[in-house]
Amino acid sequence: MRSLPALLACVFAAAVSGQVYKWTDSNGKTHYGDSPPEGTQTQQIKVDVRSYEGPAQVVDWAAIIRKKSPASAPSRSQSITMYSTSWCPHCKRARAYFAAHGIAYEDIDVEANEGNSARFKELGGGGVPLIIVGDKAMRGFDPGRMDALLKKS
Repeated sequence: MRSLPALLACVFAAAVSGQVYKWTDSNGKTHYGDSPPEGTQTQQIKVDVRSYEGPAQVVDWAAIIRKKSPASAPSRSQSITMYSTSWCPHCKRARAYFAAHGIAYEDIDVEANEGNSARFKELGGGGVPLIIVGDKAMRGFDPGRMDALLKKS
């Protein structure tokens, strides 16, 4: 009898893991969801990238790629690259932050093609967004930490 709650929890977890579907409405707008409307042609999407959960982390990027950090700090004009997905709420917050502050950056959708996905995995993957600023990397997104990171740049 004690194993019944555990069994029910496993069955419930399997049921809620679900699938993601993609469909286009009559106006040509693309939608994503866990249950498409009846009578629409859908495409089942395989989601193998997760949003980064937990507090945003800023790490020395050079340590990640096993190279020495450059002696000088990166300049503010140094490029910013964000590895993201279209559905990630943390990625959307980061995009809004960059737009509000007029910050140019390259946004690479890791689900758009195999090359983007492979590069993301080479960089450690693990969850989106992954934001690269000079020799630093931020996993997740936090406006205060991004402010501090950019002030150092």
